[in-house]
Amino acid sequence: MATTGLNMENKTSKFSLKREVGLTGAVSFIAGTMIGSGIFMSPQSVLVNIGSPGASLVVWVFCGLLAMLGALCYAELGTVIQDSGGEYIYFLRTWGQVVAFMFVFSFIIVMRPASATGIALSFAEYAVAPFYQACPAPKLVVKCVAAAGILVLALINSLNVRLAMLIQIFCMVTKVLALTVIIVGGVVLLFQGNTESFADSFDGTHVGVSSIGIALYQGLWSYDGWNTLNYVTEELKSPEVNLPRAVMIAIPMVTILYLLVNVSYLAVLTPQEVMTSPAVAVTWGNKVLGSWGWVMSVAAALSAFGSLNGTFFSGGRVCFVAAREGHMPGILAMAHVQRLTPSPALIFTTAISLVVLIPGDFQSIVNYFSFTAWFFYGITLSGLIYLKIKKPELPRPYKVPIVLPILVLIAAVFLVLAPIIDNPQIEYLYVALFIFSGIVVYVPFIHYKFCPGLLEKLTMFLQLFLEVAPAEKKL
Repeated sequence: MATTGLNMENKTSKFSLKREVGLTGAVSFIAGTMIGSGIFMSPQSVLVNIGSPGASLVVWVFCGLLAMLGALCYAELGTVIQDSGGEYIYFLRTWGQVVAFMFVFSFIIVMRPASATGIALSFAEYAVAPFYQACPAPKLVVKCVAAAGILVLALINSLNVRLAMLIQIFCMVTKVLALTVIIVGGVVLLFQGNTESFADSFDGTHVGVSSIGIALYQGLWSYDGWNTLNYVTEELKSPEVNLPRAVMIAIPMVTILYLLVNVSYLAVLTPQEVMTSPAVAVTWGNKVLGSWGWVMSVAAALSAFGSLNGTFFSGGRVCFVAAREGHMPGILAMAHVQRLTPSPALIFTTAISLVVLIPGDFQSIVNYFSFTAWFFYGITLSGLIYLKIKKPELPRPYKVPIVLPILVLIAAVFLVLAPIIDNPQIEYLYVALFIFSGIVVYVPFIHYKFCPGLLEKLTMFLQLFLEVAPAEKKL
């Protein structure tokens, strides 16, 4: 992941974001965020839901293709609307204030904390796995380790950007080495004739709409981060060139790695072993590496730790842009005057993540996160289609055929509806109600600016207490 910066413009307490992310940094930013806990946690869930090894590999390829098409569509949006903030800023420019606030309300309260919590739980599962080889680790232990990981990284990202970057680089190297070891080990065993898992590989495939939808949710969790560059467009050098190029390099690379890793899992383990393993990379390591199997547990934990670090590092961007646009408290658009870190946004995200961690489990968090994310991805893509039809005169340094956003929009509609068609659950209704509850918050607090005096006093107090100053838009 490339470093981003805040620049003090003059002797006033004003800051602005700098364009420091080049093509190499952009590719690292996307790949480093995508390759995290998912590839070490999701394979068993994909296989359980889809039912067969062959179909699971198809799911992984389809998820990579869908992430690629979605990212290319986002690349056009990012070159037409060159502001940071991702979906939030696109909603603001296409669908208006209310829809933009609904997104940012859901993103900050549900999506970002759910993502951080899911990654933290993955980190904790692998971190404690060597100590509980004979049985699953107690949930309380896993959650305590996850909470510790969240607090440590929040503290590091609030205090020292350089240390956060060193952690990111170290974890990136570790995760690539771990995936390489898994791939090489699987290839060797395939050449030795370990192909039993691929005999009748589509036998037992679950073809129910809900089963396919949940399997895609679990696979797409591993690709989460394909749109991450759109959150920092203002910090990207020549976004009209580097944004689409970075997407075209990073996502196919990650897709190939994921496919080869899953083939390796199935070359070493039976489908039943994959489905019953609480930590498939550890089970793989115990079989292939023997007494050194614990190395895979450490590598997977560091991979998830790096992904969590990246989530915190980039997590303040939407808060920053929304606060700058007046949709969130102004304190969230501020940075520490000496350390130049978005500490208020980090503290806020950390607090909510810890709350989400209390009742949450990994599978449920992934499913609800994916449901909410693809709901908003669909709205974003409909906005791109609207701009293509109604505003063809807008300058488009990069553009995709209109058929691409239509195809991804269809996939988004399927992903939103699939889990509730065959097996409706009341929790999805709660998530949908929460999304639309943003309107209830918007009317009094944003439209009518209810209690502005109280917010101003609180902002002044927190600004002095946290030693932060406002950040300005990069023109």
